[in-house]
Amino acid sequence: MKKEKKRPVFTRLIKYMLKTYPLQYVVIAITLLISNTVSISNTIFSSILINSIVEPFQMGSILQDEAFLKLMYLGISMALLYLTGVACNLIYQRTIAITSQKFSMKVRIDMFAKMEDLPIKYFDTHKHGTIMSTYTNDTDNIWQLSAQSLPQLLNNGVTIITLFVLMLVRSIYLGLVIIFFAAVMILISKTCAGISSKAFLKQQRNLAALEGYVEEMITGQKVIKVFNHEKDVIEGFDKVNETFFKEGEKGNKFTNILMPILMNMGHIMYICVALTAALFISFEVPNLTILGIGESLSLGVAVSFLIIARQFTAAISHFSQQINSVVLGTASARRIFELMDQEPETDDGYVRLVNCVIEDNGDITECEHRTGHWAWKHPHGDGTVTYTLLKGDIVLDNVDFGYTEDKLVLQDINVYAHEGQKIAFVGSTGAGKTTITNLINRFYDIADGKIRYDGININKIKKEDLRKSLGIVLQEVNLFSGTIMDNIRYGKLDATDEECIEAAKLANAHDFITRLPNGYDTYLKGDGSNLSQGQRQLLSIARAAVANPPVLILDEATSSIDTRTEVHVQAGMDALMHGRTVFVIAHRLSTIMNSDCIMVLEHGKIIERGTHEELIARKGTYYQLYTGNLELS
Repeated sequence: MKKEKKRPVFTRLIKYMLKTYPLQYVVIAITLLISNTVSISNTIFSSILINSIVEPFQMGSILQDEAFLKLMYLGISMALLYLTGVACNLIYQRTIAITSQKFSMKVRIDMFAKMEDLPIKYFDTHKHGTIMSTYTNDTDNIWQLSAQSLPQLLNNGVTIITLFVLMLVRSIYLGLVIIFFAAVMILISKTCAGISSKAFLKQQRNLAALEGYVEEMITGQKVIKVFNHEKDVIEGFDKVNETFFKEGEKGNKFTNILMPILMNMGHIMYICVALTAALFISFEVPNLTILGIGESLSLGVAVSFLIIARQFTAAISHFSQQINSVVLGTASARRIFELMDQEPETDDGYVRLVNCVIEDNGDITECEHRTGHWAWKHPHGDGTVTYTLLKGDIVLDNVDFGYTEDKLVLQDINVYAHEGQKIAFVGSTGAGKTTITNLINRFYDIADGKIRYDGININKIKKEDLRKSLGIVLQEVNLFSGTIMDNIRYGKLDATDEECIEAAKLANAHDFITRLPNGYDTYLKGDGSNLSQGQRQLLSIARAAVANPPVLILDEATSSIDTRTEVHVQAGMDALMHGRTVFVIAHRLSTIMNSDCIMVLEHGKIIERGTHEELIARKGTYYQLYTGNLELS
């Protein structure tokens, strides 16, 4: 199968714009072209005025009244034409302003929707600051491109073509003078734009790096201050900022020298056109046009060509000004499309989680309303459907996994967690504890082996339904801007206030919440920075409790809090763990002594397993950890 050829970024961006708002961009193009036609009509107006009215009147070919009538007719015609141009320009300006903003909004919506479909691996391998730069700087460049650069390019491009045709119709001789200077100006513009464009592209990449650095340093401010690394951080910022500055300086240097060069070239061209026209008129040289050889060059044609020379210079200058914006916009579009083209999180699952009712005879019946019982709805190829009661029985059978194909981080992992059991993982940092839990909720897919949930291969289960059955309490708590009630309800969006309060009581969080000035309506900001670490962790437990999952994953949930606070948190977790299948990752062995099975991992392999008493009796690695002869790294 041949790989689909990617369209050029600029072409793809134009199609994206036209597909999003086709009618609006048609209106923009039509009104822009009409405004453009009106703006260059003064060349024709001046030629008609001189050739048909001024010269004949001076020579006595027409009478004063006739000249006045012609002048009135011409004036009214031009007034109506310019009024039409003003109306079209107003429509154009309003439409482009609204449409460009809507298009930027649509780009951000599409990016965010796409981002929500991406696997966790994408966020593990891309800096958050770089991703944020795509939403801010790149979308701003796209707006600049759609609102100003592209319309100006179209406008100036049409102006150049129209004036070129007018030149050939009016006089090829004078046209050749303008074409010569235009070629030189285009060559200079291309050279300067090529150099500045490369610099601007590097500047844009460095901007993303700069924002990533700032985001990282803001997040790590406490660590920076604790270790007195302020000076080192400032020096690091200066280096990144200096690189950003140098590329911007280089790009702007060539951009800024371009306009004076083009303007002076335009002045020289204007003089050359005037001198050439004067010579042709003085010596009565027959005029040459695409229509053939005619009478000698007239004063009206000469005047119109001087106007054309001015407009032609202005059009080329404006066209050149927009090139860098187009390059920046295209570069930004490339990064946006790179995000949009990322492979989404695949989900081939077809087994769904449904509400059910357990009949007296033991049969399971699907039910539309919430019953408190759940079942796996498993359709088969022959058209039959079976229902398996959700219990929380999870088995990992000879599982291998690697973040890359050439290196395994988990090898031959066998775990048997039956309904209601508590399974604990112990091991040094990087041993693979968290990776196992990431495989259970399918943040990553295994390389070999099988994971079964209530006897069903989890690859067959819809990810949305799989994760609905799992509750996770992480070491690093993520709270969102909103009230405490909103953050608890995040575990189940349709939960009532009463259910959220019961979940908080179960998590041992109700007491501290009621002591807050606004209770459950207390507004959290900055990831819950107005709460202590222990309080934030209790809210995380309450959030998992309101979801009421049959399987719970606790990833070092008490490692970052003090021993006194741990008593309250542990009490909340014990209440939450009751009757559920639980996977616990812990550094403090006191929190897992009552586990049904403790597994010791090292270098991606399970080296010991058993209950606390069994492992102590073996006097292996776990015994060494428990007695303090060996410490977790």
